[in-house]
Amino acid sequence: MIASQCFTTGRIEAAVGYADAGQTVIGSGRGAVPFGLEGGLGTVYAAIGQPERWVEFCRTQLARGHDTHTLARQCLVLALTIAGAGEEARAAANGLIEAAEATHNPFALSCALHASGWAFRDADPVRALEALRRGLVIAQDSGNRGVESHLTMVLSRLEAEHGDPLAALDHITLAIRNCYDSGHVARIRSALATLAVVLDRLGRLEPAATIAGFAFSPLTALFPQLSTAITHLRDVLGDQTYESLARKGETMTTTAMVTYAYDQIDQARTELEQPADSTANTKDRH
Repeated sequence: MIASQCFTTGRIEAAVGYADAGQTVIGSGRGAVPFGLEGGLGTVYAAIGQPERWVEFCRTQLARGHDTHTLARQCLVLALTIAGAGEEARAAANGLIEAAEATHNPFALSCALHASGWAFRDADPVRALEALRRGLVIAQDSGNRGVESHLTMVLSRLEAEHGDPLAALDHITLAIRNCYDSGHVARIRSALATLAVVLDRLGRLEPAATIAGFAFSPLTALFPQLSTAITHLRDVLGDQTYESLARKGETMTTTAMVTYAYDQIDQARTELEQPADSTANTKDRH
C-alpha cells in the first residue's frame, strides 16, 4: 500500500501498478491491512481521473468488515465526492463523525471531519465549515500536517465564499507550503487549483488564469469549482487571453509557481486589508 503512494512524487504509472497489485494481494486474503487503511490504496485512481475505480475498491473493502477506524468509509466518501456522486457521498458521511469519535483516535477523527466537510461543502456550507474548522484544530494539535493540508484546501474555498476571505488566504498559504515542503506533486496542484478559484472569486483574474494553467491535471479537472472558475475566466478575459496566461503558468517550474502564488496571495491580502485600514485612519482623523 505504501508503494502505491509514490504518485505523490510524480510516479503515476508505477503507483497504478502497485495499487492494482495491492488489490490482488488483499483480495487473496494474504495481505491483511489493519484499521481499514487499505482504503488509501486507491487514491492514485483519483489522481489519474478515474475516481470510480476508487469507489469500487472502497466498497469491496467495506464489505470485508475490517474497517475498525472508519478509514475505508472516509475514503469512500471522498471517492464518491470526487466522482460527482454528491448524494451518495453525503449518505455515506452521515454518522461518520460519531463513528470516528468512538475510536478516540485523532487521525481518524480529523480525517472523518475532512471527509464530511468535503461531502457537504456545497449542500450545507455551514455544516461543512464547522466540521472542517474542528478537524483543523485536531490535526494541528496532534501534529498531522498531511491531514492539515487536506483540511486547509477545502476550508480556503469555503471561507472565501461563506466566511472570512483573509482566513481563506491564510489557509491556502499553509496548504501550499506543506505540499511544497513535502514534495507532494499531486497535492500541490490541488492546492494551487484552490488558490485559482479563490483569486477568481476575489477578482484577481489574470493571476487566477496563470495559476489555473499550472494546476490543471486529470485530478483537478474533476473539481467542479475549478471548471466553473475557468469558464468564468474565459468569459471575462476572452479565450485568447486566458489561453496565453494559462500556458504561461503551465510552463513554470513548481518553485517558480509557488513563489508567484505567494506573491499573489500577499497582494490579495493587502487589497482586502486596505479598506479596513482606510476606515480606521478616517476615524482617527475625526
